[in-house]
Amino acid sequence: MSEEGDTFWVSLAERLFGLFLIIIGAVMLYFTATSSSGTDSLGPFGVLFGALSVILVLLGIFLLLVKPPE
Repeated sequence: MSEEGDTFWVSLAERLFGLFLIIIGAVMLYFTATSSSGTDSLGPFGVLFGALSVILVLLGIFLLLVKPPE
């Protein structure tokens, strides 16, 4: 298989994985923010899950913006 074809599939997989991370991070952020009465159900872990979801969204955006090496 040629190197050009490999680059296409790597780029496609990277972008799909980035999109997947954005979706999972957004769902986590939504459920963390809208959990029943906030701190009562998650306790001290609300901040942890909020931070993890923001990190996932940022990592997904990074994967969408970065081009793989040629």
